[in-house]
Amino acid sequence: MTGGLTHLDEDGSARMVDVSNKVVTARQAVATGRITMNRDAAAAIAAGQVKKGDVLAVARIAGIMAAKRTSDLIPLCHPLPLSSVTVDLNLDEEGVTVTVAARTAGQTGVEMEALTGASVALLTIYDMAKALDKAMIIDGVRLLSKTGGKSGDWHAPAS
Repeated sequence: MTGGLTHLDEDGSARMVDVSNKVVTARQAVATGRITMNRDAAAAIAAGQVKKGDVLAVARIAGIMAAKRTSDLIPLCHPLPLSSVTVDLNLDEEGVTVTVAARTAGQTGVEMEALTGASVALLTIYDMAKALDKAMIIDGVRLLSKTGGKSGDWHAPAS
């Protein structure tokens, strides 16, 4: 028994969901996450003094690239023609908040693309700044909203 899980067949084996009969609709998902660091590391990022280069520019590109490659990373995800991926980075004295919005017109949602983009942008910040603070903490990666599709719109409860 699969308990209604769509990625399992009647025998309980993993499968890719067949979306061929689903209607093409405009879909968007927004995900977020945060990396917290010491004030010196945040100040170095703000001043452009990280030896590996422009941390925020590289993290933005990494987030976009990751969203585009989600189906290569998550085994049962469908490859999607993304029409837009935006990566917003909000640097403050104690870290960076990343927000990723992914859009497509398709038969399945873009939640995994937004979440993957946010996760990889955060990991890229860690990689580029780890010489300044190995104790950085990545947390709060979550879906904020999704629109479109049969199940309709969803927005995370206020936290």
